[in-house]
Parts: sequence; C-alpha cells; structure tokens
Amino acid sequence: MTPSSFVADRTGTPPALLLAWALGGAAILTQMVFPFTDGGSNRLTILSVVLLSAAALVHVTATRGGTSALGLLVVAGGGGLVAEAVGVHTGVPFGSYDYTGTLGPEVLGVPAVVPLAWLMMAYPALVAARRLAGSRRLLVPLIAGWALTTWDVFLDPQMVDAGHWRWDDPTPSLPGVEDIPLTNFAGWLVVAVLMCAALDRVVARRPGVTTDRDLLPLTVFLWTYASSVLAHAAFFGRPPVALVGGLLMGTVAIPLAVLLARHRRRAGS
Repeated sequence: MTPSSFVADRTGTPPALLLAWALGGAAILTQMVFPFTDGGSNRLTILSVVLLSAAALVHVTATRGGTSALGLLVVAGGGGLVAEAVGVHTGVPFGSYDYTGTLGPEVLGVPAVVPLAWLMMAYPALVAARRLAGSRRLLVPLIAGWALTTWDVFLDPQMVDAGHWRWDDPTPSLPGVEDIPLTNFAGWLVVAVLMCAALDRVVARRPGVTTDRDLLPLTVFLWTYASSVLAHAAFFGRPPVALVGGLLMGTVAIPLAVLLARHRRRAGS
C-alpha cells in the first residue's frame, strides 16, 4: 500500500490522514480524563496507548507507505518488546523491575501494550528529530533517542505511582524523580538511540505527498510534553517531576515549537 492509494477528498486530504487525526484526537481526549482518575485507570491507559499507536501506524502508511509502516511496527514495536523482555528477565539494560499484572495480556512476560507505547512515541520523536536536525542526518538518532528517553522521565513515575510496575532498587535516582533508578534512563537512552537509528533507515524521510502532512506526529509530541508537565505539576502530586522532565524533554520540545511557529509565520506572510 502506497500513499497514492489513498484517494483525497475535496480538500485534498486523504481519508487515511483524517482517520489518523481522529485516532490521535480520541487519544488526547482520553488522556484529558487521566487527572480525574488518579493518573488514569487501567482501561484508559491501555486505550490511549492503542489509539496513539494506531494513529502513528495509519499516519505513516498514509504519508510514507506500507513498507515504512511495517518498518515502524517491527523496529519500534518488536524492538520495544525484545528490550522489555530482556530487561524484565535479566535486569539489563534498565535495572531490575517487575510488572504487576495490571496492564492486560502479556507476551514474553511483558504487557502487550508496552511495545505499543514504544511505537506510539518513537514515531513522533523521529519526525521531530528530523525537523530539528535538517540535513544533519547523523544527529537524528541522537535527538530522537534523547526525546524518547526524556519522555520516560514523565512516564515512569506516573506508571509506578499507578502500580503498573515496580523497581527492586530505585536508587540512585535523578534529583526530583525519586523511585526511578538512573539505570532505567541510561538503558532507555541506549535502546532509544539504537532504535531511532534503525527507524531513520526504514521509515521514509519525506512524506509521499506534496504538502506538509507531518503535523499530527508533531502535535502528539508537543501535546505529550505540555500535558505531562501540567499533569505532574497540578494533578499527580509530582511537581519536581514536572520541573525535571520539563527541562529535559523541553530541550527538544521547545526548539521544535519555536521552529513550527516560525514556519507558520513564514507561510502566513
């Protein structure tokens, strides 16, 4: 399946892109409920991950073709599963941790939803990194890997507080991010950089359409950043996580937001 197989409507927007936006919008609406359910019920957590991962797969298929979508599924989904399975059974590379059985069916000792979480954010991180790196292709895996790792500064405390997994030895930890060991973030950085290096090879760099169609993954990335800062600061009782995560993930999110704002101003002038 290629981008040209999607017939555009009267506005020139392929129906598959409209579907991707609908899935992404539904996921964002689902996440808006999280603060009022003590960080998200199990069903809401799983639903938001499924919706965002589906949005990513539909979007990459619509804009870059089925081969890129398959590459995203294998590298991010399959790679995430392998990394988590090795991690939960050996403690390498993240540190020793255990899932508590609250996230639904498991594969190789890993909740099936967890590899989808890798996929749902690896794609926006890749697209964001490509925008920021421009022609400096060697920077893409580093920026994308850093973006994915710093997202986990928000994710891991939220999931630990919700009781979805626990760490055997959560020290030493990042200042302000108690209960999550530094080994976790070191492991994430290694896995994420390698994963994003592979994704940069298997996911086509430019959309197969003439206009900019990457607003959805970029919106998901910026929404995830802003909503995570707000949620931890105001609803989850973790203001230090909001500060630390805001600073770290902000090294990618803020320049990206500035870049997109400048692009919009130029397009409107």
